[in-house]
Amino acid sequence: MDLRDKRVLVIGTGLSGMGAAQAFCAAGAYPVVYDENEKRVKEEIIAKLKEKVPESCDFEVIIGALPEEIRRMTDLVVVSPGVPVDTPLMKDLKKRGIKIWGEVELAYELGKGRVVAITGTNGKTTTTTLVGEIMAAYYESVYVVGNIGNPYTLTALEARDDTVTVAEISSFQLETIEAFHPAVSAILNITPDHLNRHHTMENYAAAKKRIAANQTKDDVCVLNYENEYTRAFGEECPAGVIWFSSAGKLENGIYLDGDTICRSYGTEVKKLMKIGEMNLVGICNVENVMAAVVIAESMGVPMDVILNTVRNFKAVEHRIEFVATKRGVDYYNDSKATNPDAAIQGIKAMSRPTVLIGGGYDKQSEYDEWIEAFDGKVKCLCLIGQTKEKIAACARRHGIDNIVSADSLKEAFDLCVENASPGDAVLLSPACASWGMFENYEVRGRQFKEFVNDLKEL
Repeated sequence: MDLRDKRVLVIGTGLSGMGAAQAFCAAGAYPVVYDENEKRVKEEIIAKLKEKVPESCDFEVIIGALPEEIRRMTDLVVVSPGVPVDTPLMKDLKKRGIKIWGEVELAYELGKGRVVAITGTNGKTTTTTLVGEIMAAYYESVYVVGNIGNPYTLTALEARDDTVTVAEISSFQLETIEAFHPAVSAILNITPDHLNRHHTMENYAAAKKRIAANQTKDDVCVLNYENEYTRAFGEECPAGVIWFSSAGKLENGIYLDGDTICRSYGTEVKKLMKIGEMNLVGICNVENVMAAVVIAESMGVPMDVILNTVRNFKAVEHRIEFVATKRGVDYYNDSKATNPDAAIQGIKAMSRPTVLIGGGYDKQSEYDEWIEAFDGKVKCLCLIGQTKEKIAACARRHGIDNIVSADSLKEAFDLCVENASPGDAVLLSPACASWGMFENYEVRGRQFKEFVNDLKEL
């Protein structure tokens, strides 16, 4: 679509919305930036945009109710991923026949080069970051974008024909794609999450599967053989499928055999590396590495470059991140575990008695499988946030009685210090979103790390 002189509506004033507004200005369009939250300060948004767009860009900012004349004059809508597509406003815009894109679709339309797109309930950020580092070790022009915190639109106009864009894509972003067509896609896993937004697992899984909607057999989709949703999707996926497995050998794919990662090409099997050569811990990270290896291989990167990058790769911040040892206790920050399945991987990665901090915003999750995964390792469960009573009741049903609660993360941290002994671990792995107590999981994790680093030795 030629965007020059088009009147476009950008819904949302977060990173994605501001990135979309910048891209529209660069493309010669007239953006109206809109946020229904009346607590937003219009002057602050205008000032922030003026810092980022050319003086010649004609834009408008609207807070609160969206006037009828704006709805009537709009040629295109770009909606931020945090805005549900079933709100009254969105339904009205659809009824008017206005084209609705997400930021990902806009960036794809504006960009050049090849795209790698990675989704999944858990592991997206680690895998995307690793794939980005592998690509940067081999290709000259590489961008890592998307749900990872770098708006795709901010790099799209800089992309060249030889650019590789590695994008972490959420289910929210996939709801609004249209022509988005990655050369290589990956669905790492699909487990219950965001049901307050998608309402059913069927809707959530369908959103994830859209990542491959425009692919063909000339493209590649990397799927987890051990996940029931992705294994079923392999039968209908329009792309050529490459599997990864942490639990069994594959005839054609990448798998874990004992402590060795192997790549099978049908009649030939290559032993790639021992998991002890990695700096990452936990079976979840073995899966992330295997996915990254075959993604990079499918993009033409030589295996020696791939494995060398894997060996030097450090854990992503907030994902089973070792913080420090204080008073003989190891402290781990797993604040990115914002759902029970991610938190299962966190506790599985612990190899010693663990004092665990859990709880937060209620996304309508169930916690039984997480509690069952404690496997006798959790010596004390410290709960915070909106879900603390719900989780406590679930834990007691499973025979967990050493439960304490706190009104703040600092209070929870102090309780952990009291309950941990030398040789133990303290793990922040909440199984819940941070909203209501923190702006995001990054703020939560960094605050936890500050408490650890400030703890004085006795």
